[in-house]
Amino acid sequence: MNRSPIKQLAGETAIYGFSTVLARVINFFFVPIYTRVLTTAQYGSYTEFMAYIAILLVVLTMGLETGCFRFANKHDRPHEVFSSALSVVLVFSLLFLGASILFARPVAAGLGYAGYQRCIVYVGAILAIDAVTSILFARLRFEHKAVTFAVFKSVKIFGELTFNLLLFLVLPAHLQRVPDSFFTLFVSPTPDFDYVLFATFLSCMVLLLLFVPRLVKKGALRFHSSLMKRMMVYALPLMLAGLPGILNDFVDRILFRFLIPAERIWRSDLGIFQASVKLAVLMTLFTQMFRFAAEPFFFAQAKTRESGLLYAKVLNYFTAFGMLLFLGILLYVDAIGLILGADFREGISVLPIMLFAYLLLGMSFNVSMWYKLTEKTSYALYITCAGLLVTLLVNMVFMPRFGYLACAWAHLFSYAVILGINIVLGQKHFPVPYQWGRIAGYLGAGLAIWGSTLLLPDLPLWEKWGIHTLLIIVYLTFVWRIERPPVKKRTAVK
Repeated sequence: MNRSPIKQLAGETAIYGFSTVLARVINFFFVPIYTRVLTTAQYGSYTEFMAYIAILLVVLTMGLETGCFRFANKHDRPHEVFSSALSVVLVFSLLFLGASILFARPVAAGLGYAGYQRCIVYVGAILAIDAVTSILFARLRFEHKAVTFAVFKSVKIFGELTFNLLLFLVLPAHLQRVPDSFFTLFVSPTPDFDYVLFATFLSCMVLLLLFVPRLVKKGALRFHSSLMKRMMVYALPLMLAGLPGILNDFVDRILFRFLIPAERIWRSDLGIFQASVKLAVLMTLFTQMFRFAAEPFFFAQAKTRESGLLYAKVLNYFTAFGMLLFLGILLYVDAIGLILGADFREGISVLPIMLFAYLLLGMSFNVSMWYKLTEKTSYALYITCAGLLVTLLVNMVFMPRFGYLACAWAHLFSYAVILGINIVLGQKHFPVPYQWGRIAGYLGAGLAIWGSTLLLPDLPLWEKWGIHTLLIIVYLTFVWRIERPPVKKRTAVK
């Protein structure tokens, strides 16, 4: 008996989600440490470096993850698709790492981090390893080896956890006893943002070791020029589209140093903003783990007769569950906010805006599959550029006055524009019978419930949480009544 496509998607989402949830939980575990050991400015510096990593990784992978899925589904020998992509990414990654080592000192000085040139090397190594392993992970996803994917991701995550704990909790005591220790070649004498980058670098090395047998396997790095040319024609527009897309997500972190009001310390404000955004972890991890499973799923179902109805149903479920997460975080934010150190809690005001923005981003991923399925990937560039333009305009106009609050609104407006454009163009080129009335009902109900809690008088905490729990039950009942299957009437037997 064939397995239901929806059930298969749910099953793989759960497995991919295990490692993704684990990573976010571990990151959540780090947040109270970072926000209590590091200053707001040090955490802001770490955030800036991670923004550079996120942006440059899109360039190094060149859109070949999605390109591999597209061509492997059409090619008689899928392994040739992945080996060609891996060969190209490996060469460019090694060149980038070499440049990072060679120019580490002037780059660090130019960014205002003189004396931290080792951090430039760590960033180069992290990017090189992440780019190579992204193709290897894509192959695991294509082969439906979700368990192997989850195990490898989990090993990296636990490695990062171990290295962070050793660096932050054990190493400082050692350096007090031995000030000229060998470890000072790699990190600062006292805890600083370079501890986090070094821990990330070490965990990437552990992951690379896990993939070594697959890298040295016969044929793993065989290059097929004619196939690669066709893949690059398909993938490069995705990379060019992904670049403004990732800039849209992270460019505000870079703009802090230029646009934050003069009376504010930009690195401190960046640290406060980023720590508050971390509280949206449940929404971002849900979107990420869904995407891991959904991208190959959408391609696999594209040729089936009921694909449109299936895509529409997936968006219904995604939106309904996303609003449940929105309510679950905001209605208990009094407890969740204690995760942050006291100096970072002033930024929690951005949380509702960022949660809803991330939900719109996840919805946009669903409806944006039209240009991937129809091979009209060049449209992706124009759509994401429109979103980036909104982000830049809002930040440039309002950040000098409103600081990091403008960043949150910029994300919301940008993702809303991207979603709207995808809906209009998608219905023109790849019509899907999305149930927009039902989706609007889920969004409206969630926002109305959250808004009603703002009108409640001050109550003891347990009474307040009790009312909020009842409101969540009301929302679940509302969704169930809409999504429950119709009751089949029995026909009388004559």
